[in-house]
Amino acid sequence: MTDAVRSILWRRLDRPGHEAARVSRAGAGWRLDGAAVFAHEGAACSLAYDIACDEAWRTVSCRVTGFLGAARVDVDVRVDGAGRWRVNGVECAAVAGAVDIDLNWSPSTNLLPIRRLGLAVGAAATVTAAWLRFPSFALEPLAQSYRRLAPGAYRYESGGGRFTADLEVDAAGLVTRYPGFCEAEGASAP
Repeated sequence: MTDAVRSILWRRLDRPGHEAARVSRAGAGWRLDGAAVFAHEGAACSLAYDIACDEAWRTVSCRVTGFLGAARVDVDVRVDGAGRWRVNGVECAAVAGAVDIDLNWSPSTNLLPIRRLGLAVGAAATVTAAWLRFPSFALEPLAQSYRRLAPGAYRYESGGGRFTADLEVDAAGLVTRYPGFCEAEGASAP
């Protein structure tokens, strides 16, 4: 991906909902922003996110705003150069050293390790992500592995292999099909 803006629209498969996201250059780094609207336990949920990454696709910050039913959501995540993560100003030592943010309600953040790792077909890597859980919005460590199966396919595993999914991605690294979770309905050309 060069300096082009890439956008995508996903339809949720696990519950009613949609999400739109875009990835673009932001100075020397990258920006991933989007919005998800979906139903959760009978309540409407609307979550907008804005993620900043450095030139190597390492997470620098993430802001999530919106609502879940009657509750407002406003989460500000920051990472310093030493790998210390803060949520709304409070250090979260459990995820120290993690490189990627993972929004557990969104397929968008699979892009970050896919782009950062740049795996060749057949290669695999294990990472620990700072996993922003839904609906608690707590930040927890999550061990993940990615194996590139083909130019547009990755096997994703988390929880020590308790969860596995074969992801289809476009040329930019955005997920186009995540079995049982979402699939792309529209995208812009890079």
